[in-house]
Amino acid sequence: MPRYKLTIEYDGGPYVGWQQQNSGASVQQHLTEAAKAFSGEDVTIFGAGRTDAGVHARGQVAHLDFANPREPDTIRGAINFHLKPEPIAVLQVEAVADDFEARFGAIRRRYLYRIINRRSPLALEAGLAWRVSVPLDVAAMAAGAKHLLGKHDFTTFRSVVCQANSPVKNLDRLDVEQNGDEILVHAEARSFMHHQVRSIVGSLKCVGDGKWQPDDMRKVLEARDRAACGPVAPADGLYLVGVDY
Repeated sequence: MPRYKLTIEYDGGPYVGWQQQNSGASVQQHLTEAAKAFSGEDVTIFGAGRTDAGVHARGQVAHLDFANPREPDTIRGAINFHLKPEPIAVLQVEAVADDFEARFGAIRRRYLYRIINRRSPLALEAGLAWRVSVPLDVAAMAAGAKHLLGKHDFTTFRSVVCQANSPVKNLDRLDVEQNGDEILVHAEARSFMHHQVRSIVGSLKCVGDGKWQPDDMRKVLEARDRAACGPVAPADGLYLVGVDY
């Protein structure tokens, strides 16, 4: 059966997350229904990252199989047509080898967290970023982030319901930068645990607002204790921006 790789963007606000479940509409569900409406086939769509409720994507990757070969542009156009009016779009479709695996073949996942640091409420970005009204020290946040780079036991930043086999992860990138009143946190690793990025960002916010010092990020990491973590940042500032193979 021919296999296709899909690159997808979506606003995660209306959904219970990527993964199909009984508690509400999911991104995977809508994509599956759109693919069936186009092809008449019962297809299964496998995603590279199981984003949580409210988390967005600019570069989610998935794969699916059809019974017969089809033109990638035809697949993209047809699925997008049947997705209307959902805030989900297939950006690209590529024919791939039949052993391509969107989830298990990924060597790096790239996330972005957006903070809008201003007192005024969000009129245009509501639901798409975390507004923090108190001034944040971006240089201090960046200094704190450096303590988390590399291979560590990230138990402190792991959700209590996380099902990962091990809390040990290798964080390849954790950068904090500022563009006007927007603060961007870039995180890259082969894989992340449940709520790991949001937990890290919430703790970096504690550094930015002066409650913690940059070196406190090292201390809470070494504590290997969920109770040492700062408040978890809200879902609506998080984006899956890309997956590398």
